[in-house]
Amino acid sequence: MTVLARTPFADRPITDILDDEAFRLAEFPVAASKVFFAHAGVTALPRRVARAVSEYTDAASRDHQEFGDVLARIDLAREVAARFINADADEIALLGPTSLGLSLFANGISWRPGDEVLCYFDDYPANVYPWIEQRRRGVEVRFFHPKEPGVITPELVVESLSPRTRLVALASCHYLTGYRILVEEIGAALRERGILFSLDAIQTLGAFPTSVRYVDMLSADAHKWLLGPMAVGIVFVRRDLFDLVRPTLIGAWNARAPEFIAQEEVVFPNSGRRYEPGVLNVAGILGMTTAIELISEFGLNNVSSRILDLKATLLAGLKPLGFRPHGPESGINASGITTVWHDKAQGALASKLFNDLASSGIACSLRKDRSGKAFLRFSPHFYNTFSEVARVVEAVRRALN
Repeated sequence: MTVLARTPFADRPITDILDDEAFRLAEFPVAASKVFFAHAGVTALPRRVARAVSEYTDAASRDHQEFGDVLARIDLAREVAARFINADADEIALLGPTSLGLSLFANGISWRPGDEVLCYFDDYPANVYPWIEQRRRGVEVRFFHPKEPGVITPELVVESLSPRTRLVALASCHYLTGYRILVEEIGAALRERGILFSLDAIQTLGAFPTSVRYVDMLSADAHKWLLGPMAVGIVFVRRDLFDLVRPTLIGAWNARAPEFIAQEEVVFPNSGRRYEPGVLNVAGILGMTTAIELISEFGLNNVSSRILDLKATLLAGLKPLGFRPHGPESGINASGITTVWHDKAQGALASKLFNDLASSGIACSLRKDRSGKAFLRFSPHFYNTFSEVARVVEAVRRALN
């Protein structure tokens, strides 16, 4: 497996770098007009990411879209993506959204009579429906029942297994509570038992180290914490599972077709390209590559630490206002998602609070659970500042009053 190389800012505190407000605004233009705390939804693009996309599309207006070294740059993108999750480049497909990869996994496996899949019913629907759909093929789908929402522990996983469990499908972080699972511990326990592990990694990739050491399949679009464009992402399938996870989207690019002439037999390449049926989202791929390089430049561990510091400061400001956290506040299971609720912010009042914040130039998310209870979800990234946190807290205080 390859590992991430050292980067220019990796040994410098992010605070030292972002103290230069001109630099911060140049790199992250959204910060000039609003406090953007909605990275668990759809990110605003950093300037250099937007530039990578626009420079490609501009050049593509003067030539065909695979001009010059474009194909070589796609190969480089595979290498960059692979390093980011500790995989090999030939295990990577450059596809998005996340649901596309998860559906490829669910539909591509040759299920056997009596096979069982374990997933979490209150996960984001993109990581539920592809597995429920396999009931049509005779698969039994069972659900985890954690004591608290999103809290999928290694112990819960192991005790929920049965002799028929063939695959466990989880998210690296719960989209509502922000509970971050222990991917390696869960994966190691499943690997030891010969059970497949599929991971929806969109809520950690770009914010926290996410390794595929004990993961068999991973899918994550770039449009959240990775700070990349929509509808492009990283799809990983472990090399020795290529024959098991058969491609279900087939075209001229991923099936052998010399001189673009169809053959009697469908033969796939022995790499992640087997899951890419046709031309790729090149603009998105180049933007995603730039985004990964940006995060790597600052150092992923620095990014993670900064995000958790912002979370702690935000909670310290919101709790005295009567907000209660929904999910872990700190520790190894905490993430960049800070979800809170308030007795006075339910129903129409929750929507009004959300809209008041939006009118104040604050981007966050309004979410509800299965019971209809309303939550505000804040998700700042490393480039956000503590002064922005203070602005959010003050805006919330005003809106409540």
